[in-house]
Amino acid sequence: MNAKVTMQDIADHVGMSKFAVSKALSGKGGVKPETRDRIVQAAIQLGYKFPARDAAAADVIQAPVYEGKSVNINKQVIILVPNVRFQTRQSYYWGRIIEGAQEELDERGIGSMLVTEQITSQFSTMINPRGVMGLIGVGLISYPSLLEIRNLGIPMVLIDHEEPLIPTDVLSMNNFEWMRRIVHYVIGLGHRNLQFVGNLSYSRSFYDRWFGFRSMLEEHGLDASGQHDGLLTVRGHNRSEMTEALEPMLQELAREGRMPTAFSCANDSIAMCVMTLLARMGISVPGDVSVTGFDDIQDAALSSPTLTTVHVHKHGMGRRAVEALLRRAEQPANPVEKVLLTGELVIRRSTAASPRL
Repeated sequence: MNAKVTMQDIADHVGMSKFAVSKALSGKGGVKPETRDRIVQAAIQLGYKFPARDAAAADVIQAPVYEGKSVNINKQVIILVPNVRFQTRQSYYWGRIIEGAQEELDERGIGSMLVTEQITSQFSTMINPRGVMGLIGVGLISYPSLLEIRNLGIPMVLIDHEEPLIPTDVLSMNNFEWMRRIVHYVIGLGHRNLQFVGNLSYSRSFYDRWFGFRSMLEEHGLDASGQHDGLLTVRGHNRSEMTEALEPMLQELAREGRMPTAFSCANDSIAMCVMTLLARMGISVPGDVSVTGFDDIQDAALSSPTLTTVHVHKHGMGRRAVEALLRRAEQPANPVEKVLLTGELVIRRSTAASPRL
């Protein structure tokens, strides 16, 4: 049996005095709101058992974003992100999804706790499952982590990831269909020689976008055998690293006379790296080569040229995941669902008619 978590344990965890912890958990004055929130979050994470009087006081702790709304700290939603440095709240894509989920929870008066996957093996000792309403997994969460969560009986919804051995509700963009649509648009401009760019092992969304790309080429009778294999495994944790990794591949395509008239990129950041390299090589976008992205991050409308892409409702995805989780918590016996959200084609200046028409 796990040892009882004490106020001293919480004090040691947050680096504060036991006196400050006691005041925060009892709802007494003299503690800054941000300090009180930090202490309460730590108490929940460590599995502290709130006495009845403390729980009642803690119920009126204010949410840090939406002041004046009470948050029931005894029933929180965990937002779980992979222990990967580019899938964080600062991410152009994942960060907006996380924000959407947190905003929806705050508006409903439900507390949230952002947790990295590295602690999931310790869930049973660090988190009291009875104090958790549910969990939202964002991106690629490993099978052992999902199994640990399932064994604790915590309801969960996954965003942009599926685990066949652990059936659970899944929410994602309809990546396959919307990649088909943007490729169809490019083919309609007369392009017949296209290359896909994106690491297929990065996420389920990249994999589905690749299949959408291939499907549309096949539907139009276009040959995909010239695909550069390296463009399907290219890695980089930021745009600088991605640009460096892509440069020898694009140079190879140009040297061998295999430069396509269009690049279909798995996301906008990759597309902007491709455009940067093409500019260095003296290749005009879209005069010589068209480039498309996916996700419609803020920079897509600011790039030069502005980027044709697919708009993903990132905030909406996070909010919709909260709705799915609450439904699962209320109706745990219902069949699991896979929800595919629609997108929008955003046509900008990075695409034009093929120069080889």
